[in-house]
Amino acid sequence: QVQLVESGGGLVQPGGSLRLSCAASGSIYSINAMGWYRQAPGKEREFVAGFPWSRGRTLYADSVKGRFTISRDNAENTVYLQMNSLKPEDTAVYYCYCNSAGLYWGQGTQVTVSS
Repeated sequence: QVQLVESGGGLVQPGGSLRLSCAASGSIYSINAMGWYRQAPGKEREFVAGFPWSRGRTLYADSVKGRFTISRDNAENTVYLQMNSLKPEDTAVYYCYCNSAGLYWGQGTQVTVSS
């Protein structure tokens, strides 16, 4: 089993920034991919950003390109999501995922962008 612990969500004004963190622990033999999804009220969960662990090439949803940056700490099995120029439509619960001999999800962290 792999456990994912997220942190960093909160309330921010439009144009502001937040940084999310996700630390993986437990029975990690090899990580194939990590990243983030989000789910807004009444909407389906959607991909935000992520990358295959070994190759390091990052992928972003079109809606966040140029504003969000995903990064990682290999030694700590941790992935980060730096979110800049936040918009009200970025409001959602953000979920970290990890593909390691199975797909695992974090508990989610709320991000609210509002004035």
